[in-house]
Amino acid sequence: PGVLDRPGRLRVATKYTESARAYFARCGRQVELIKLYGSMELAPLVNLSDCIVDVVDTGNTLRANGLEPLEHIADISSRLVVNQASQKLKHKRITDFINRVEQYLAEQKAS
Repeated sequence: PGVLDRPGRLRVATKYTESARAYFARCGRQVELIKLYGSMELAPLVNLSDCIVDVVDTGNTLRANGLEPLEHIADISSRLVVNQASQKLKHKRITDFINRVEQYLAEQKAS
C-alpha cells in the first residue's frame, strides 16, 4: 500500500497549508501539517514528513529525489497584477515584460 493508504494521521510538509488542509478534509484524512518553504521534496527523505503537497510542473525535481506524484489536488494558474499607478508610470517596462513572457510561452508551446 502507498503512503496515502496508511492508517492513522499523515505528516504532510507543504507551503500551501490551507489548500492541503482542505484537500485532506475532503478525503476524510487526519493530517499533521508541517509548514515549509522550499526544498519540499527533502522532507520525506529525512523522515520529517510522510508526504508533501507542492506545485509540480514537470515532476523532474520529484523524480530526482525518488518521489512521484500521488494525487492531483488542483489546477493552478499564474496572474500578473498591476496597480493603476504602476500601469501609468511604468507602462513600457510592464509591456516589455508581458511581451517577453508571451514570447517565451509561444516558444515553449512550439517546441
